[in-house]
Amino acid sequence: MQIKIAGIVKNSVVDGPGIRYTIFSQGCSFKCENCHNPHTHDFEGGEWRNIEDLASEIKSDPLLDGVTFSGGEPFEQAQAFIDLANLIPEYHIICYTGYTFEELLAGKAAELLNKINILVDGQFVQSRRDYKIRFKGSANQRVIDSKESIKHGKVIETSL
Repeated sequence: MQIKIAGIVKNSVVDGPGIRYTIFSQGCSFKCENCHNPHTHDFEGGEWRNIEDLASEIKSDPLLDGVTFSGGEPFEQAQAFIDLANLIPEYHIICYTGYTFEELLAGKAAELLNKINILVDGQFVQSRRDYKIRFKGSANQRVIDSKESIKHGKVIETSL
């Protein structure tokens, strides 16, 4: 199985707590104004990578505290990210998405939600940008405990 990515940061300290392996998916239909990663929007850009190779790369780094799925929009390639998450179940996974938790839970992407520990949901909104908040671009975005939210059938917010 392959996944189309815009890039990777192997030892990120800005995409969640600790040292993280961050995968930037290629393709996003939201195209938020002043997006931090506009080069990830085009579905024709990026490069194809083998999921097994990515999993091996992740597992070979003893310093990692977790893995972050970012974008682009990871849920545009939900099955590929499910397949990757299945290969790295021992890692704490954070996922950034422009969709809301409620939209994802109601759709076909619910299976990926079950693989994610923390979901940062909601589109970036320029007028709500706030430099004081950690690991989010704008104040409308929520940091959600994905597994607990699924278990309780409602959004359970948490902190990073």
